[in-house]
Amino acid sequence: MLAPKLPVTPAELLSTLELSGSPDLDQQITNWIMWDRNEATLKQVVEAVSKKDWEALRIRLCNTLSFGTCGMTSVMRAGFDSINDLVTIEFAQGLSNYLTELYPSVQKRESQGVVIGFDVRYNGKRFAQLIATVLLNSRFRVYLFNRMVPTPFISFSVLHLKCLAGIEVTASHSAKIENGFKVFWSNGAHVLIPHDKKLQTAMLNNMEPLNSSWDLSILDDHPLFHDPYREVYPAYFEQMKRLLPSTYLETNECSQLRFAYSPLHGVGFPYIREAFYQARLKPLIVVPQQKEPDPDFPTVKKPSPLENGSIDLAIKKAEEEHCTIVLINDPDVDRLAVAELDPRGRWKKFNGDELGALLGWWALESYKIRVAKPVVSNCVMIGSIGSSQILAAMARVEGFTFVETLVGFKWMCNKALELEALGRTVLFAFEQASGYMFSLNVPDKDAINATCQLATMACHLRSTRKLTLIEKLREIYDTYGYHVTLANTLTYDNIGKIAKVCDRMRNFKENTPGTYPQCILNGEFEVVSVRDLTLGVDTSYPDRKPRLPVSPNKQLITFTFNNGMTITFRGCGSEPTLRVFSEMFGLPEQKNWDDMNETLQRMTQAVIYEFVSQVDED
Repeated sequence: MLAPKLPVTPAELLSTLELSGSPDLDQQITNWIMWDRNEATLKQVVEAVSKKDWEALRIRLCNTLSFGTCGMTSVMRAGFDSINDLVTIEFAQGLSNYLTELYPSVQKRESQGVVIGFDVRYNGKRFAQLIATVLLNSRFRVYLFNRMVPTPFISFSVLHLKCLAGIEVTASHSAKIENGFKVFWSNGAHVLIPHDKKLQTAMLNNMEPLNSSWDLSILDDHPLFHDPYREVYPAYFEQMKRLLPSTYLETNECSQLRFAYSPLHGVGFPYIREAFYQARLKPLIVVPQQKEPDPDFPTVKKPSPLENGSIDLAIKKAEEEHCTIVLINDPDVDRLAVAELDPRGRWKKFNGDELGALLGWWALESYKIRVAKPVVSNCVMIGSIGSSQILAAMARVEGFTFVETLVGFKWMCNKALELEALGRTVLFAFEQASGYMFSLNVPDKDAINATCQLATMACHLRSTRKLTLIEKLREIYDTYGYHVTLANTLTYDNIGKIAKVCDRMRNFKENTPGTYPQCILNGEFEVVSVRDLTLGVDTSYPDRKPRLPVSPNKQLITFTFNNGMTITFRGCGSEPTLRVFSEMFGLPEQKNWDDMNETLQRMTQAVIYEFVSQVDED
């Protein structure tokens, strides 16, 4: 059934429709029709009402977006649970009102303001302009990049321009139908509690759009509206270059090592090209089919460096050019994936933990060369739950401090800034999902910097020691102990199933609360401790209280076994998925690496079957 021709006014349109008869749903339908001025999304709702698709309308209109690990992300469609013009305005009005509450001084808002960027995705510029419009109407200075920029530029710009906040319109490496908002606070890091909760509340309290919020003409000639590109671009690369000692630049210039590169249809190529130029690296060999920004991401199922097949075209290009290293970024250039050709002619695709080991070693090595009087005991490296403990092993040998945080760079970077304020030197932070931070000039994962550092490390190893990255990784394991990790994703038909599965693990014995699983494989491996950050339990401590923050609304349980194997279950807040991370490690003198690999595989499969799959069958 086709929607009727839209009348002139929202009220007239409503009068032509037969609503559901459910008061809460009908109120939300009325709100949408009265508030939305985008013809395409308004038509979606009208058609759904005409078809009496009440179930779909309830899902879309009776739910709202919430902050996840890195901000807000959803599909682009009509609905308060999705990304569209109306929700963008509601987000901007909430942000504007909350910032005004924090900074009531008009002078401060007009002098510092907010920086906004967008990447390759559909509607990105439109959403960025709507956010800018709302903020200008509230007398904020607005720095809006007029071209696509990578996410690290926003984090850097907040600090460089001394802004009150920053927004990147992006869905990072999610599917092409999605978009979203990454929110950075005045310290340059992702927004953290309590600000994310208060922003959410402010957004819900300011859902009806002001008429002025739709009028983009304010952007035409406003004294508080600026494009910061010309200032930020050279400043970013200047700070990046300061992390490269002159000896590394000389080595890069002399090295004959070349790199195949793909931005996966994102915004990365011109920025990585400039980084390589500044670092005196050989020009990139770019994958032509994936070089230009394209929001359809036509050559990949999903524009993620972690996705199977995403690296295939880059490997093909590398083989054509007789190149041995492949580099890939995601569309907003905050993640890095790497592959290297081994002596047997096979490509080794490094996982995020392996790159964390390599780049962590390199961060310490670079610090010792870059600083006249290095004090390693004052240095810190940071990792998150569900990522390898290789940096902890490295810290025990080298004498720096390793700190573990909750999942997400918002936790790692805010902790890094806290430590820096105490006089500590933060060298590096990483997590398993291919995110790496080298400098608090960009307190976020930054693949421009990481890609340049990785290439420089590869040139240095080849030129000074004739080592490949693969060989260096083995050397790291020989020195600090072998670490092997696995990452699995369990997908369900609804988010509620995640809590059910995790609650079953908490009530494992005859549905008795607080009885977690005690062993696997008929007692072959015993659970020695459980850390449940949903409930606030950690049995490894005498008081059974965790030393990390408790997150009652997030599912997060870690089991540690008597042979040292750990496995973490983490619910994804925005998707019906349960992430499973497991790790085995040994001392440097333990060389039974194949046995550890096999044991980790066997134990992980057993845990998933005994702790999770049998629950699904019940």
